[in-house]
Amino acid sequence: MIAGTFSRNLIVLTTASFLTVGGALTAAPGAFAQAATPAATPKPSRHSDAAVEARIKRLHDQLKITSAESAQWNAVAQIMRDNERQIDDLTQVRDKEAGTMSALDNLRNYQMIADAHADGLKKLVPAFATLYGAMSDQQKATADAVFGRHARAHAAGKKPGNG
Repeated sequence: MIAGTFSRNLIVLTTASFLTVGGALTAAPGAFAQAATPAATPKPSRHSDAAVEARIKRLHDQLKITSAESAQWNAVAQIMRDNERQIDDLTQVRDKEAGTMSALDNLRNYQMIADAHADGLKKLVPAFATLYGAMSDQQKATADAVFGRHARAHAAGKKPGNG
């Protein structure tokens, strides 16, 4: 039960990490409407490096990462950065080409975003599992609470809080 809850929460947290501030996959329900609307100019990046770094720092602070956990944390943080860049690159292409995409192009592009998201999770989960295994019971409880808050916010269709 705890492992299942943890896994679900990890997925939700990484989803929130990718998608907070109006990210790629949250646009899916309106994807067809978006494709029908011509885009005059590409939108600015949805996830600036500063925003990504702020999320990483916030999570680092919430989890109270110790110096002994630095190597594991740094691996997690780098994967978060890499995943964010890949998703952002794909959504930039989507935004740029949305006005000229056919329905089939739209679905294929969305599939690429979903695949990149899944591939990112495949990299993040083992790295986070290593970090989680090194954490104290108190840190694990905090992680479970942080991830649970993201899960509840996601289920309610709201942005998770910062604190």
